[in-house]
Amino acid sequence: MNIIPPKVIRQLFLLILILLVCILIFREMTPYLSGVLGAVTIYVLLRKTMTKLVKRGWNPNLAAVSLMLMSFFAILLPIAGAAFMLGNKISKAVENSERVTKIVKSQLADIESRFGYNLTSEIDASAISGWMSENLQSFAGGTFNTVIGISIMYFMLFYMFTNRKQLRESLMDYIPINQENLKIVGKEMHAMVRANALGIPLVAIAQGIVALIGFLIFGIESPFFWAVIVTIGSMVPFVGNMLGTLPVFILTIASGHTFEAWGILIYGIVVVGSTDNLIRLFVLQKLDDVHPLITLIGVIIGIPLFGFIGLIFGPLLISLALVIIRIYKKEYASLTNSI
Repeated sequence: MNIIPPKVIRQLFLLILILLVCILIFREMTPYLSGVLGAVTIYVLLRKTMTKLVKRGWNPNLAAVSLMLMSFFAILLPIAGAAFMLGNKISKAVENSERVTKIVKSQLADIESRFGYNLTSEIDASAISGWMSENLQSFAGGTFNTVIGISIMYFMLFYMFTNRKQLRESLMDYIPINQENLKIVGKEMHAMVRANALGIPLVAIAQGIVALIGFLIFGIESPFFWAVIVTIGSMVPFVGNMLGTLPVFILTIASGHTFEAWGILIYGIVVVGSTDNLIRLFVLQKLDDVHPLITLIGVIIGIPLFGFIGLIFGPLLISLALVIIRIYKKEYASLTNSI
């Protein structure tokens, strides 16, 4: 009869205890995980700048606060402004969603009369209104969690900036990976963070600016709002600028401006669509490319988990998961094959 050594039993018990504690911490931290990811992202992007400032004689605390303020005005303030704009517009859209749905339904009826297809009988305006109320308000909500997440992010970021050496030593001590593999993984993670946190938003913002020019040319109502919608859509593969262009087309043609409606639709498909490919090629050739599937799955996971900012942190979370899998393969693949 084989008897399990007491040392092995204690080791298994300790591992299970560590796993349970980590699961409990992760579950309670999930609403504020965007703050942790935000701190890691900004640290990776500004780490070299922080090192340069300290080498030039800056006080570490002053340098850290300066970079934190810069990130606040350059990143968080525009995102907060876009979220505030979306919140106001979404509230109005929810209030008038049934009326807008009926307008769209009447336009479809006109199309049906020309082509002989019956689509409007399957459209339930009240059901669509309820769906919009439930989903759009949840998308724009989460203000309290967002404030706490931002506070956690800047608290962690200050520590990461001012204790870079201790942070590196702690990672070496607590992560069970040899230093060579840890450096390789660190480089890959740095590249993924840059591609997700810089590449995707830069392409989306550039496409939103191109779309804004079109909205202004054709005299579309609330052009800046719809430019923000196009920017958000550009972050989602296979959706793109149509997230903003199609609603603008429908609402414009419903208001009787046929020329402007068809003009903005053609502009969105031809001009905005083609510039997306050109801008993406120009930006991503300087950064690591991100597979569209990673971005798509990341957005699907990120928005319910993090809210509005999940458009960026969702793909980043998927990328981090892939890095962890790569760590496991590099560390233990040879061990598994030898068994």
